[in-house]
Amino acid sequence: MAATPKKGVASAGKTAAKAAAKAPAAKAPAQGDDDLKARFEAAAASAKQTKQRPDNATMLKLYSYYKQATEGDVQGARPGGFDFVGGAKYDAWSKLKGTSRDDAMATYIKQVERLNRD
Repeated sequence: MAATPKKGVASAGKTAAKAAAKAPAAKAPAQGDDDLKARFEAAAASAKQTKQRPDNATMLKLYSYYKQATEGDVQGARPGGFDFVGGAKYDAWSKLKGTSRDDAMATYIKQVERLNRD
């Protein structure tokens, strides 16, 4: 018996192509988004070059806002046992759950600016 071509194979490809053509084009990021990201990246670079090391509470704030801005809500299990630093970082980041990335970026920028003023 000779193999017969399947009817749905060729048309499925055409249907997918039509659907892709009808899909709305991805919106270009707004100018404000680009500006915020550029300011965030500049703040992240300047945070590494402060005159003196910030206290632990400030470091946790910076860490948590940076993580929220770059990765979103905290994921995974809280470090346990004797990982005190990991637990503190997890707790600080988890307090920001639900905060938008833009809000986290803006707050991070403000924290770094305040840090560099002092």
